[in-house]
Amino acid sequence: MSEPQMNTGRLGVWSDPFEFKVERDRAVAYAEATNDPNPRYLDGTMAPPVFAIVPVFDGMIAPLFEVVPDSLIPFVVHGEQDMVFHRPIEPGMTLVSRAKVTGFASKSSGTTVAVKLESRTDGGDLVNEQWMVSFFRGFQAGETVGELAPAHRFPEDLRAAAPLAEVVQHVDDDQTFRYAEASGDPMPIHLDDEFARSAGLPGIIAHGLCTMAFTSRAVIESAADGDPSRLRRLAVRFSRPVLPGQDVTTRIWRRDTTTLAFESTSTTGDVVIKDGLAELTP
Repeated sequence: MSEPQMNTGRLGVWSDPFEFKVERDRAVAYAEATNDPNPRYLDGTMAPPVFAIVPVFDGMIAPLFEVVPDSLIPFVVHGEQDMVFHRPIEPGMTLVSRAKVTGFASKSSGTTVAVKLESRTDGGDLVNEQWMVSFFRGFQAGETVGELAPAHRFPEDLRAAAPLAEVVQHVDDDQTFRYAEASGDPMPIHLDDEFARSAGLPGIIAHGLCTMAFTSRAVIESAADGDPSRLRRLAVRFSRPVLPGQDVTTRIWRRDTTTLAFESTSTTGDVVIKDGLAELTP
């Protein structure tokens, strides 16, 4: 049997635009499902930053598997997410989004594939841009092609200094069920214990994007005076799973006046978020 082949002819090709109506109740539900009590979310003024994944979630899958063979679906994990915010998402908006695979890189343990997404208002104003990096375990593409996602590596020299903040957040026992409903992500590894164990996991695991939302709250409360409109970029690498019932501790260091580096550990001490980067307006 021949090895799966990447379809490089679909690299750089934008998907057809797809629309999403931002409803107040959905945005509030997302904040509640990520344990974020920021009053601007709960009163419907704006959606939480990581809510940006919800309008594009369904539309980013098809372009990915126009490049990656369907046979590799069982081997995919979410590697990284990088969000650039040009303006907050507000209830009542109609977002028009599109997605494209920009490139891939072969590594010793598998292949990373970068998908770029953008969302605009129905009037054409850019709201946010995102990079999603998927990792296909054990698959060797054999080459590096196209444009990869921007780097956001943690500067190791920062560890010599005490962090600006250390924030502990608890992952509730029902967190994955609440997050799945609010986000529209029904992946069974987050909902079905038997399925998760059959996939080699210790049991149900938290959604990576839920953990990312935890880090956004930690950054905004610690370094942005609680004002989510100041967050301009949030980038993470998912390194280990988080289990319901665990605590997530996010340590934040200041790189300069508007740039922060962070990482998060679980109760067991495992680093679950690596290479965290946040950029703020002054």
